[in-house]
Amino acid sequence: MEDTLLRELLAFATELKVAKNEFIINEGQVDQNIYYVKSGAIRVLLQTEFEELTIRFGYEDSFITSLTAFIKGTPSEFYVQAIRATTLYVVPKKKFMELVATDEKYMKLYVAILEGLVIQQMEREIDLLTPSPAERLKRVMERSPRVFQEIPSKYIASYLRMTPETLSRIRKADS
Repeated sequence: MEDTLLRELLAFATELKVAKNEFIINEGQVDQNIYYVKSGAIRVLLQTEFEELTIRFGYEDSFITSLTAFIKGTPSEFYVQAIRATTLYVVPKKKFMELVATDEKYMKLYVAILEGLVIQQMEREIDLLTPSPAERLKRVMERSPRVFQEIPSKYIASYLRMTPETLSRIRKADS
């Protein structure tokens, strides 16, 4: 993504500082913002009757949103939570769409951001279909080598659909 164009987009954003564990989006909330992580780390999670499932991470220089809520304008099925103190740039969809309508370069940026989010979703689906916990970890490490520097292990374990103990055991076996 072109840095100049990204800086231009972020000039239309508002900055939001979020404390550790604070929710940015709650389940059931209609949120049509896209968030760019300036610093810190966040996670997207789903709360079921039995467990909390981490489904995506965002850290410095990444975009994150509750994708279905953003695209369709429907209540979010997910929570978005700060894992640590985080600074975000908030870009409202309405403003983004105004820019897209006036300048093709913003349309290309919008498409690039959405493509990136869809690819993340597809990778996540493959992760979920991968039966071996060790293979799931390998896939994530190949695509996101920074994850262990940015995200606590308990959330990575949740993302990988394993216990923190299983994650620790696999990492020790691989070292």
